[in-house]
Amino acid sequence: MKVGFYQFRPLFGKTIKNCKKILASLENVTADLIVLPELALSGYYFKNKAEALKHAEDPTNSELLDSIIEFANKKNMHLVLGFAEKRGEQCFNSAALIGPDGIKHTYRKAHLFYEEKFCFDPGDTPFIVNDVNGAKIGMMICFDWAFPEVARTLALQGAQIICQPANLVLSFCQQTMLARCIENKVFAITANRYGKDKRPHGDLHFTGKSQIVAPGGTLLHRAASQRDALYITEINPDDANNK
Repeated sequence: MKVGFYQFRPLFGKTIKNCKKILASLENVTADLIVLPELALSGYYFKNKAEALKHAEDPTNSELLDSIIEFANKKNMHLVLGFAEKRGEQCFNSAALIGPDGIKHTYRKAHLFYEEKFCFDPGDTPFIVNDVNGAKIGMMICFDWAFPEVARTLALQGAQIICQPANLVLSFCQQTMLARCIENKVFAITANRYGKDKRPHGDLHFTGKSQIVAPGGTLLHRAASQRDALYITEINPDDANNK
């Protein structure tokens, strides 16, 4: 199975431009599964929930998400995309598993980090596993890394690959995910962003260093900190079945 990540720097509030960059950057890629960063369409550092809703996408009526679905269909590819999800007056920090037939599953972030709780509603979806071309895929988002129960819950449901969209500002996650892959004997793909969101209420700097880890904690690849990075590799998901 060919899997990978695309690390880039989303521009705050430029949802159309960010979407076009994703599609253009993946146009010549051949892969089964690509993981993209958290809030990849909108940028991260919202000042409040009203601003988050302004830049959020309603999956039932979103030209941007429809264009990504159309792309997945054309390429016969699955993507895990982090985005701000609008549902009525609610706004979630979400990740969508998008395939040739549309959105297979949406996970809403359970563990909101720091000021996120002022911008997003608490996630209300369970941790579940989906089938992608015969492989078992689980999703978590960014700060979920700090809670070992998340990866364990997915592993107990048979997850072979854990996909983690991220907007990391701390330096601990990348190494911690090696431990999660030792504890659970799973693959993990962390797609982080880099650069900064420079806003009137402050600046946030992101760490990049997206990575793929194999069962047993073997680091297959880690990207540089502050540059675009597209990385694809071939894995055997069944390696995660040997506990």
